[in-house]
Formats: sequence, structure tokens, C-alpha cells
Amino acid sequence: MSKQLIECVPNFSEGRDANIIRQITQVIETVEGVKLLDVDPGKATNRTVVTFVGEPAPVIEAAFLVIQKAASLIDMSKHHGEHPRMGATDVCPLIPIANITMEEVVKWAHKLAKRVGEELEIPCYMYEYAATKPAWKNLATVRAGEYEALKDKLSKPEWKPDYGPARFNARSGATAISARDFLIAYNINLNTTSVRRANSVAFDVRENGRVKREGDPISGKVVKDANGKPMREPGACKAVKGIGWYIEEYGIAQISMNLTNINVTPLHIAFEECHKSADRRGLRVTGSELVGLVPLKVMLDAGRYFLKKQERSVGVSEEELIKIAVKSLGLEELTPFDPKKKIIEYQLKDAEKNPLVAMDLRAFANETASESMAPGGGSISAYVGALGVSLATMVANLSGHKRGWDDRWEEFSDWADRGQQIKDALLKLVDEDTGAFNAIIDAFRLPKGSSEEQAVRKEAIQAATKLAIEVPFRTMELSLQSFEVIKAMAEHGNPNSASDAGVGALCARAAVHGAFLNVKINTDDLEDKGYVADILEKTAVMAKKADELEAEVLLMVNG
Repeated sequence: MSKQLIECVPNFSEGRDANIIRQITQVIETVEGVKLLDVDPGKATNRTVVTFVGEPAPVIEAAFLVIQKAASLIDMSKHHGEHPRMGATDVCPLIPIANITMEEVVKWAHKLAKRVGEELEIPCYMYEYAATKPAWKNLATVRAGEYEALKDKLSKPEWKPDYGPARFNARSGATAISARDFLIAYNINLNTTSVRRANSVAFDVRENGRVKREGDPISGKVVKDANGKPMREPGACKAVKGIGWYIEEYGIAQISMNLTNINVTPLHIAFEECHKSADRRGLRVTGSELVGLVPLKVMLDAGRYFLKKQERSVGVSEEELIKIAVKSLGLEELTPFDPKKKIIEYQLKDAEKNPLVAMDLRAFANETASESMAPGGGSISAYVGALGVSLATMVANLSGHKRGWDDRWEEFSDWADRGQQIKDALLKLVDEDTGAFNAIIDAFRLPKGSSEEQAVRKEAIQAATKLAIEVPFRTMELSLQSFEVIKAMAEHGNPNSASDAGVGALCARAAVHGAFLNVKINTDDLEDKGYVADILEKTAVMAKKADELEAEVLLMVNG
């Protein structure tokens, strides 16, 4: 199962004392499973924005510890700065990044606030999706009057905090905690130096649009509603804020945007709408610039979008999708774009956890041929399965380019996309199989002196053995699924590549049978005989099915 990832972006009311900032951020780095991504201090605002990411539980632990540290170092009674604030840790938003819903993040936000309120005695208010009152969804409402008004607010029943005491904490103030959507700061580059023209594009695109006028959109009379307030013409993109500005460093005007909900308006759609508006106004979008980090999904969705516009297959590698996105969005016009530094999930990747897949072909073969017991047959089976479905995916992508088959590009794109998904899943199992083997070794090395230690050791061995069965079982499942793509390409793909589909079938069958051997050998040591009987029955059926499917494909290929 893929990891759940959330991002935490606490804002601290200190942006000038490097020593205090360092002490605060060092706390985050002590929590295992959390990665500190960015520290952005501001002297004028006297505020530091920190970004860290990880799985929910360690992120919440790090958030609590860093709020605790800030409370011990920052005295709000002496704080001055340009930015609105009401606490040492002023705000602490949690943001879903991968494989987690907003509803789940809301629960984590409340769990954090409850602990902060009870253990640190800091008043906590919930805002955005975590708000307990409609009016408190807006942070500006919660923070109204800032630190200076907090003492009076806390004395009023309507301002009783969601968590923590309803009394003024002069040193730490109060903290606003939320669950909110990921916000992307994104700039579009234009071939003009005119801020007014850049603003025109921004007003066309942003949700708030522009003030409605009679006749001329620039000089016409402002249209007002029954209450005398100016009416507005909404822009093309919801959940987008934007304005034009001139960047002296680059000598161009940009549209500076905040995308506040990428599920409502994805990055590539905001880019396209700016492109349309610029074209209408005789301008040209020359590229764009991402400020900060983005989730991987943003780049993959953009890559797929632009490939579909070209009527090309989206069943390409993750790396290729990102390359297409970068080129299509012009993300390297001003500065180099390094996916390893700009994509959140890549910042979190640990090469040590996937050492085999990270190797080149020669290194992988050398490691397999060495005197170490891993990688063994299980890892090789998963890799052979990945190669088999990769061949079928290649046939699908080549078929989409065949002359005279232009109207079938979507059909082959779907098959290629399916093949890529199976390939990626099998590649993960290459390292997982070795990890399962190592887990067994580690379990056998546990102490076995006392009866309690023996019981713990026995339980660990059984759990590791079951894992060593489940990983190759999953390899069998995925390799069997790959026959769907392989068979379709042998039957309907480019006939010039039919032999590649045949080789794919040979690989897939080898992967199924190779993994089957690993399942059987590990069941010998498992005490749960009911589980063993069930798994052996299922895998025997799968192995037989692989034989049948391989024969069908080879018959198609050989004629």
C-alpha cells in the first residue's frame, strides 16, 4: 500500500534571530519519518515559514514538538512585524499530499490541536476545513485584532477556543490549526514589460475576475448592485488568485498566481487559460515558473494532458510524463527545473530502501551473481515480470504510431497506461522481495534466551515468513494480469512487433512460475496450515492459467 503523506507548514513569529529559527527547525529533524523541506525567514514580517512532510503520525509528533519549542523561545509580548499574527506558532496548517483524504487530515488536525491545548495550555482555534464554526473557516476572522486583541477576545464566550484554556497566554498567544488544500505559487511569463497588460490576463483568469463596467472594460462606468457595491465579472478559473507584476531581474512581466485547490483548477488548466487570454490580447506566454514544491500528481497530470492534446499515448514512464510537463509548461525558461528538488515525493525518496531498482543493469546482474543470498529468485521473478509487461507496453505505444492507425491512438494509449501501472508495481516488488527475505533473517537473529524472548522470536519468524509468501504471491497476481495487455497486443497490436509480445508472454509465465517456487518453499515453515492450504491452492491455479495464456499468445504469434 502506498504511503499516506501530509505536509505541515507552521508559521512562527520570529524571522530575524537565526539562532532561534535554527533551534526551532532542529526539533523537526529529530523526528524519524519526517523530512524538513524548506525554511523561509522574513525580516520585515519577523516571521518564518517552515515546510516539512511525512506520514501523518510522525508529522503530528513533529508539529507538536516544534510548537512546544517555539513557545519556549518566542515571547509574543515583545514581538513586532508587518505580518498579521496572534501566537508564537501563529498558524499550523496540515495539507494532504498523497493517498490521504481531506477528512482524514481534518482528524489529524484536531488531534494535534487537542494535544497542544491540553499539554502546552495554548489556546487553539481551528480554521479552513477543520473549522468548527462557519465563520472560523476564514483565517482572517479567527485572527482578527491579532495578538493585541487576544486577551479581550478570550474573555468572551463566543471566542472560547476549540482546544486549550480560554485564558490569555501572554508569552505564547494563540495558535490557529487547520486542514487545507495544497497551495501552489505559480508565475506565468509573458513577452511584455507591461504590468497593465499582464493584469488584464490575470483578471481574465483569476476567480475574482474584474470589476464589471459598461462599454469599455477599462474606462467604462462601473456597474453597481442594488446596495451600491461594484459588480464583478468572474474569471475563467475557480480557486485561482492572480495579479500582474514586473520582474526586474528577468526584464519581463508575469502573472503571479496562487492555485488554492488543484483539484478544482489543475496547474496545466491555469496555464492554458493564461495562454488563451494572452493570445486574444496579442501577447505570448513564453514559459512559467513554480515557486516552492509541488506534488508529483500535478506534474503527471500535466504530462498526460499535453500528450492527449498531441493525440499521443499517455502510457509512458513517470520520467517521460514529467519531461513532457516541464517542456510544455516552459518551466525551464528562467531557471533549471530539477524534479528531484521540486517534487515533494522525490524529496522524500530514500535510495537505500530501493537499492536494486536504483542499480544499472550490469550492477544488478553482478549483485545477483555475488555470494550474497539476496537478491534471489523472488526479486528476479518480479523483474522478469516487469520486463514482460514492458515489452507489451512498447508494442502498444508503437501501435499508436502506426501509419493508418491514427484513429486508434486512444485504444493503444489505454493499453500502454495499464502496462505502465503493472510494470511500476512489479518493480517495487523487486526490492520488497529482498526486504521480506531480510526480515526473516532479522527474526531468526532475535534473542531466544527466556521463554518470553522465544515467544517474541517465534511470532516474528512467522510474521516475516508470511510476508515472504505474500510478496511473491503479489508478483504472481501482477504477472498474470500482464497477460491481458500482452494478449491484446499479440492479437490487435502492430503485427511487426508481434514477436515482442510473444517474448513478453514467455517472461510473464517465467515470472509466475518463479514466484510460485518462492511461495511453496516459504510455506514449509509456516504453522498456519489453513492459510498454507489456501495459498497453495490459489497459486497452483494461477500457475496453470499462466501456462494456458502463454500458449494462446504464442499460437497467435507463430500463426
